[in-house]
Amino acid sequence: MTHRPHDEPLRAVRPHPEPGWDRAPEPGEVDPAVLAALLRRHGWQRRGGAAGRYGRWTPPGPGGSGTSLLVPESRAFPDSDDLLGEALQALTRSGTPSAREVLVGLAVPSDEIRWWRDTPEGAAGPAGATPWTVEEQLRGAARQMLLAGALATRARAGYYGARHRRAAAALLDQVLVGSGAGGRRLTAFVPARPARPLAVRLHQALYAVREAIDYQRATGGMDAFDGAVEAGASRELTDALIALVRGTEGARVAVEWAPAAGVPEGCAAGAEPVEFSPGDLPVLREAGARYLREEPAVAVRITGTVVRLRRSGPRGEGSVRLRVLAGAEVPNVRLTLDEEDYRIAGQAHLVGLPVRVQGRLESRGGFRRLTGACGVVPVQVDDAERDRLMKSLQEHLDFFEEACGGEYGGD
Repeated sequence: MTHRPHDEPLRAVRPHPEPGWDRAPEPGEVDPAVLAALLRRHGWQRRGGAAGRYGRWTPPGPGGSGTSLLVPESRAFPDSDDLLGEALQALTRSGTPSAREVLVGLAVPSDEIRWWRDTPEGAAGPAGATPWTVEEQLRGAARQMLLAGALATRARAGYYGARHRRAAAALLDQVLVGSGAGGRRLTAFVPARPARPLAVRLHQALYAVREAIDYQRATGGMDAFDGAVEAGASRELTDALIALVRGTEGARVAVEWAPAAGVPEGCAAGAEPVEFSPGDLPVLREAGARYLREEPAVAVRITGTVVRLRRSGPRGEGSVRLRVLAGAEVPNVRLTLDEEDYRIAGQAHLVGLPVRVQGRLESRGGFRRLTGACGVVPVQVDDAERDRLMKSLQEHLDFFEEACGGEYGGD
């Protein structure tokens, strides 16, 4: 049995902001309270200032060395815009990594998802350099976890396989990733609009998995993992956590809400990071296997275009591959058809028509196979869509001729 790797390439989570994100917002667009909250979140320290008027903020680090900022506490004073403008300009010019993160949070209100990995001493390379594999493991685990959260915004399932992946990957297109810190820390910026459901679902799912692990350790039972599915837990999430924790002394994940957007309903403000340790790995593996084993097949009626036909001879049953247009949240399915249904699928393919077929989408193989497929019928489409399908047929005609063994080929 083969399954699609959970860390396979997706539509990439952007490693750097697109043009426009790096430009500091105008002073009139910035709420002083939001700026102060972001500075505090990213380790800046308030060190005095005129009470009730402005605060002096210094960057993180020993002694708070480096550029300091004067940030007004409100817009009640005439020089507020001037102070904000100077603070934004100083952040733009600052070489402090946290300054860039503050600017990203100001440019587009974003919930921040943070990962920390406690790697063993000696894992770093010469002069503090990070081995490529360590950095890749952190980024890969973070990407898997974001995908698991995005999948949970589409539906609740213990195992998704190929289902909902296109929509989930599209949601990840909204996410930006900050620079890492030696393979030990990484931050993702999730725009509160429109991607906040991803951050909310991941926040709730992580706490549900943590509670389920603690319950299993206390009672020996795995029942809590079943209830965690409703909160967004899945095999995809347990696999992401395994990838995050493996090879470390422990790992943490935290979700911090965009100050400009407030705390979403049902979530806690200032919640502590959720911690996982190597001792959790056996339970996570067992939970993942349980989710995969118990996710049921789904009865579906799929409409799709035939993109591949194959059988061993000119007669009998054959295998077909469909590109799904409607009826299931997967890109493609494979199915085996009897001789009559195979003939209908071949004829529909020749004239550029999709087909409709019913069966059961099996979890084995990642919801890519339709079993008990029957009732194949062509589906009428408008002329423009028919022309497009016929063009696709011409581009893949070699597949069809190979499949039919000359039955529908020739002149």
